[in-house]
Amino acid sequence: MKLQCAAHTLDLSTPKIMGILNITPDSFSDGGNYFQDGHASLDLVLKRAEQMLEEGADILDVGGESTRPGAATVSEQEELERVIPVVQALVERLGALVSVDTSTASVIRESAQMGAGIINDVRALTRDGALSAAAKTGLPICLMHMQGQPQTMQNAPSYQDVVAEVSGFLQERIAACSAAGITKERILVDPGFGFGKTLAHNLALLARLPELAVLGAPILVGLSRKSLLGQLLNRGVDERLPGSLALALAAVERGAAIIRVHDVAATKDVLRVYQEIKNSA
Repeated sequence: MKLQCAAHTLDLSTPKIMGILNITPDSFSDGGNYFQDGHASLDLVLKRAEQMLEEGADILDVGGESTRPGAATVSEQEELERVIPVVQALVERLGALVSVDTSTASVIRESAQMGAGIINDVRALTRDGALSAAAKTGLPICLMHMQGQPQTMQNAPSYQDVVAEVSGFLQERIAACSAAGITKERILVDPGFGFGKTLAHNLALLARLPELAVLGAPILVGLSRKSLLGQLLNRGVDERLPGSLALALAAVERGAAIIRVHDVAATKDVLRVYQEIKNSA
């Protein structure tokens, strides 16, 4: 399958890597990395972006709102000020395929105008105006499942059957997109690892990831450095690379098309080895 992402065509016949660029002071892993004197530094962002592209990132995912458990809310204006200059610079200076991690209609609209190629929404276009804004961009959309909101999602997540319920929610959002004029060919799905899920829920979702193929959309997963690794391995955020690579490999083996990561070079090596083995079968 090929996705037309503004000026870029993304071939999903092999797994692709999405590098994470959080333009936030409080994201769980890279929060504050690109800030100086309380403000985002475009030079620091571009330096990191260039590094990720050199390491093999196919997509750069820019976010201006932290969605870690308990994260503070961000005003629309603050999100715009964080995200839009970065999107413009990544497109114009680096020619990058940029994904924008946002739920906000104005950020969706202005990011598309700046040349963004994908809209990646943890709230699956449920925020006021987001669905209409996304439809008008003509861009591919990634719909993610989240139980609750970032401030409270990890308080007491509960499911009868996590895979069935995640799949059902995503199917409903695909239908809503279709009604708004977003064709199936523009839709990706993300089961939302760590977003309103316990360790058991996350493991069940990964083990049964092939069941989401019924949705008929490419699957994006974000497992890099997640807290489930802290629970499994008793490792801090900066000590989770081996576990993150194991999760990435498990995801692509089960059908994931895009892997969203902090550690691009190491993930690229894993996927290259995996692909070489697959091609030799």
